[in-house]
Amino acid sequence: MTMTILGAGFSGKAIGALASERFPVYGTTRSGAKFAALERAGIRPLQFDGETISDELAAALSETTALVQSISPDAQGDGFLRLIPSLETAMPRLEWVGYLSTIGVYGDHKGAWVDETAEPTPLSNRSHERVLAENQWLEAGAAAGVPVALLRLSGIYGPGRNPFVNLDNGTARRLVKKDQVFNRIRVEDIARATLFLMDHREGGAFNVTDHMPSPSQDVVAYAAELMGVPTPPDIAFETAELSPMQRSFYGENKRVGNARIRELGFEFLYPDYLVSMQQLWKDGGWRG
Repeated sequence: MTMTILGAGFSGKAIGALASERFPVYGTTRSGAKFAALERAGIRPLQFDGETISDELAAALSETTALVQSISPDAQGDGFLRLIPSLETAMPRLEWVGYLSTIGVYGDHKGAWVDETAEPTPLSNRSHERVLAENQWLEAGAAAGVPVALLRLSGIYGPGRNPFVNLDNGTARRLVKKDQVFNRIRVEDIARATLFLMDHREGGAFNVTDHMPSPSQDVVAYAAELMGVPTPPDIAFETAELSPMQRSFYGENKRVGNARIRELGFEFLYPDYLVSMQQLWKDGGWRG
């Protein structure tokens, strides 16, 4: 078994670190400055600018049995697929693909529950691009006879990227919008879910998210309580200074279920933010 991760960033690096305990893992990055961090995670780094497949990357792809795509798409869909003639030509040993997508593909459901049976109804341009890329990967996998798992991720956090860090550096805010909730997911559970789906050679869509969609201000307040620091004041969403992207996240309100992957036997280590935040604070791992 050999894995290649296209885009070994926050999630990709966590996947690679876990997978490297079992078999060789290659991971791409745009910058050679990030090679050392990938090597410390047990990942063999390769440079990939998203436009040209080097001889080194081509050689790694020829060995690859499991591929994880974590690079964001563009208006034409998946950039990597445009660079190869076909999956079977570029990766003759390929047995499974994991595509890291987002629950943003579901759009807005006004706080109602959704699962993988819901038709994607994306609102933002970036979510439209995700749906396009998802379909391209499913089509490519079907043509090659390789299962493609779409991991639809919620708000990602973990060591080094969490409300404790924001409270510590003074950037934490409690934005309040009536009845707004978000799902979230620990990066370690993304890694575990990826390997679980790979081991079972599962294809199709899977929501990789926690069990407890909650208002974001509640999570910040809980982190402040654990840290023993003052809770930041409420800021009304309507008057908050936000970038267009930040504001767009609040235009989608839904509760996303994760029953499908759990029915296969997967168990989340961090099923809700209460358990997760307690662990991050108690172990001191929140700093990263």
